[in-house]
Amino acid sequence: MNVAVVWFRHSLRVHDNPVLSWAYESEDIDGILPMYIFDEEIHERSTASMGEHRLRFRFDCVEDLHRNLKNQLDLDLHVFSGDCLDVFQSISEQLQPFEVTLLEEYSTNPQDRKQSELIERKLINSNQNWSAKSFASCQTILDVEAVVNASGYRPPKSMNDMVRLFNKEFGDFDHVVFKTNDSNPSAKGRKQNLLVNSEHRVSLDQIRPMLSAPGYFPGGENEAIARLEKKVISQRDYVRSFSKPKSVSTNTQGNPMEPSTTGLSPYISTGCLSIRRLWNACSEIQQSSDHTVPPVSIHGQILFREMFYLLSRSVENWDQEFGNSQCKEIEWGELDHGLLDSWDSGQTGFPLIDAMMRQLNTTGWMHHLGRHAVSCFLTRGQLWQNWTHGRDIFERKLIDSDWALNNGNWLWLAGVAPFSMPYYRIYNPCPDAKSSLNVETKDAEFIRHWVPELSEFPSKYIFEPHLAPLHIQESAGCLIGKDYPNPIIDRKESRKKNLESFKLSLQKLR
Repeated sequence: MNVAVVWFRHSLRVHDNPVLSWAYESEDIDGILPMYIFDEEIHERSTASMGEHRLRFRFDCVEDLHRNLKNQLDLDLHVFSGDCLDVFQSISEQLQPFEVTLLEEYSTNPQDRKQSELIERKLINSNQNWSAKSFASCQTILDVEAVVNASGYRPPKSMNDMVRLFNKEFGDFDHVVFKTNDSNPSAKGRKQNLLVNSEHRVSLDQIRPMLSAPGYFPGGENEAIARLEKKVISQRDYVRSFSKPKSVSTNTQGNPMEPSTTGLSPYISTGCLSIRRLWNACSEIQQSSDHTVPPVSIHGQILFREMFYLLSRSVENWDQEFGNSQCKEIEWGELDHGLLDSWDSGQTGFPLIDAMMRQLNTTGWMHHLGRHAVSCFLTRGQLWQNWTHGRDIFERKLIDSDWALNNGNWLWLAGVAPFSMPYYRIYNPCPDAKSSLNVETKDAEFIRHWVPELSEFPSKYIFEPHLAPLHIQESAGCLIGKDYPNPIIDRKESRKKNLESFKLSLQKLR
């Protein structure tokens, strides 16, 4: 009997899953063993690398995958907890009578790659009946490994580079519809559903009580497809006119929890939604009339995503500040725990920054322009802290956290990458209605929701409440310095000083 062990890692879906489709379509495979591994200990509703909202979202995704596998393919998802190698070794004896093929998706993440190499060295190579097979393009449209190893490849640095690359790979990409793979058990007959036991196996009911309550964004493939329908497929005019830089950073009016963008990033990062399915949905809508184009269109956002995946694989030390060809080695200030903690907890005395960080801490999500604002503030704008500190906090808290993208975005927004905006373009953390951060300032509903201490402040003063006269503060029931912090830094002085420091660092690098 030939068995396919389908290791779900970052593609937590049934639709358009190349790994699962191969297992079903292969005539050589008789049985399928689907599995997912929680490889970190859960404590205080979180793990070492995942904050409570990211962990809860991931759990929702796994639980939904469990239901979909059972309902659609009559397969049982085996959920394990522990070190990946230990888990595989614990089930290998039960699979000894079979020819086993371990199926996994390609990843650019060094941690994933190290795990796979260890399993191959310690398990696959020492078991004659085990083999491994990796699948490209599970999380991307491009075959990343093939592209970066192709003759003439150069790391892309702009949207023009990505458009040329896509046109080379696919022709006029604006009219391309990508083939998707969906498992069809009736096409080849059903595969045997295997069951194994292990001391590492756990039930989802065991894990659920250790987690926080469900958040605003429920995880899972079903929710991903529902949001795709609601925010993209049924909103044709929205897709045609989509311009991400013009989207409102302070969320939907009347609902400070709902993004003004699609809100699909958490589902794409966890693989609950196929990136090809999103691309195809936009292509179908755009072919019928005029539409926006990259970099501002939804297709443009996908191209940026592909760009960061290519860079994460082809640039040595992609996640480091030193030895990274895409990172200028700026002399940042010494780590100031007080400044970093104030930024992290939303207690800087700058209401927009605090509102964005509190949104992150409450939901695990933030609009991309909010990320622009808080990352600029932490690094070259006001606090002069190393970008890696903010990167690590985002990595742990964001429900759409993605190693390749998170590092790319922080390199970009800290002003240290070749594709960064000019370092002297500093976002004002106290914006007006004309700010490129696209903040709603008339009613300031977003600030009032996330910084309730200021809910009674007049909009005139709500972005810089420390400038409000004392009688205004008293009438609003919020004394600055007592009920809400004074600014932790003079934004104008720090901006001037930081620009000089950045310029000096660049001169030393020449």
